[in-house]
Amino acid sequence: MKVVTRRVWAGATFLLLLLVLHPKAVAVPSYARQTGLACNTCHNNPPELTSFGRKFKLNGYSMVDLKPDATVDGTNLKITRYFPLSAMVIVSDAGTAKKQDGTQNGSVQFPQALSLFLSGEIAPHFGGFLQATYSHQDDHFGLDNTDLRYTQVKHLGSKELIYGVTLNNNPTVEDLWGSTPAWGYPWVAPSGTPTPSASPLLAGGLAQDVAGLGAYTMWNDHLYLGATAYRSEHAGGNQPVDGAGFPINVQGVAPYWRAAWQQDFGSNYFMVGTYGIVVSTTPNAVTGPRDHFTDPAVDMQYERPFGPNLLTAHASYTRENSDLAATFAAGGADFAKHHLDAVKADVNFHIHERWRLTGAGFSTTGTKDSTLFAAAPTSGSATNSPDSAGYIGQAGFWATQNIELSFQYTGYTKFNGGTTNYDGSGRNASDNNTAYVSLWFTY
Repeated sequence: MKVVTRRVWAGATFLLLLLVLHPKAVAVPSYARQTGLACNTCHNNPPELTSFGRKFKLNGYSMVDLKPDATVDGTNLKITRYFPLSAMVIVSDAGTAKKQDGTQNGSVQFPQALSLFLSGEIAPHFGGFLQATYSHQDDHFGLDNTDLRYTQVKHLGSKELIYGVTLNNNPTVEDLWGSTPAWGYPWVAPSGTPTPSASPLLAGGLAQDVAGLGAYTMWNDHLYLGATAYRSEHAGGNQPVDGAGFPINVQGVAPYWRAAWQQDFGSNYFMVGTYGIVVSTTPNAVTGPRDHFTDPAVDMQYERPFGPNLLTAHASYTRENSDLAATFAAGGADFAKHHLDAVKADVNFHIHERWRLTGAGFSTTGTKDSTLFAAAPTSGSATNSPDSAGYIGQAGFWATQNIELSFQYTGYTKFNGGTTNYDGSGRNASDNNTAYVSLWFTY
């Protein structure tokens, strides 16, 4: 296979030889130490949550009012219940079918990422998930996904009502399901390889750049409702915030909403929901002309066990409508009104809590604009289009409850509006097909 370099295959073989068979899955291990439960009590495959994991997160990352249908496992990484610190290291190698001009093909990152987690119960009904990550490309630590929450459990008649508040730094990080951007597939991915130029703002465009305070509730273990208001906070920027150098500066607040219904039908579990955000922003300033983004989305999740195995599936559709009045006035777009339609879906088969096989597809279409999507080597569009589509295949192997070896292949059927010579410099969509090997340690 052209895209799979000799070094990628050599790296995969070497890493596999390091591993010792033991059928467990991984989570943030500080939760395992806190609860005395094995990681796969809360996770199908991190960060996919089981029904118990969703309830644990709803309850403020605590065991208050929560009785697991699981036994304590002697291999649950238990050191002490009062020191909620964990670490994660990802080592990886990635190569594309055709190298990017002026670069070597095959990018070893050791590490690609190193994360420290302060995660667990802080006080009764109050807990959190705080992640600080070192990025190989940026060569520094920064605050990653963070969610602090306070929760209460009450009863209305015979029906349970869970409600609480959340303080977090990434819209959808407070979510319980694997179909929203913060926790959606792919759960690990290469950095430094070409990716499509266009995606909805909600799909990571505000991550770790905002602070939000919200409330949520789950009624009768079926109906989930949540709402959060976000403001720009710009880590590394000037304080007080002046917006300089930041394309998104939220004016007022950006409201985020979430609604979902979950239901079991025999052995089948379904969730259907909606989420979205509305953002008004002044690019690179805190006053002046504004851009407006409205990103509504619908999503679903499905789970079904097959003996000791498990099938899970996720899908989402996001429609972004934008009015780029400020960008247009500054000469950054041909006109103001644009839209994007983004679709993602993945199916995962978990085998004996040891192996995971995944197939996924994605597509983005939208408004052509010769200024927003100009021709440029590798990253540009000769057709001035944001349209991209492709697929991902992945195999993951959990050698022990805190080590995973994964091989992932991403193929593009369209990239930045084209299949052949998409950038105007002779590069084809399939030239960006990527093979990615990763080794994931958590402790």
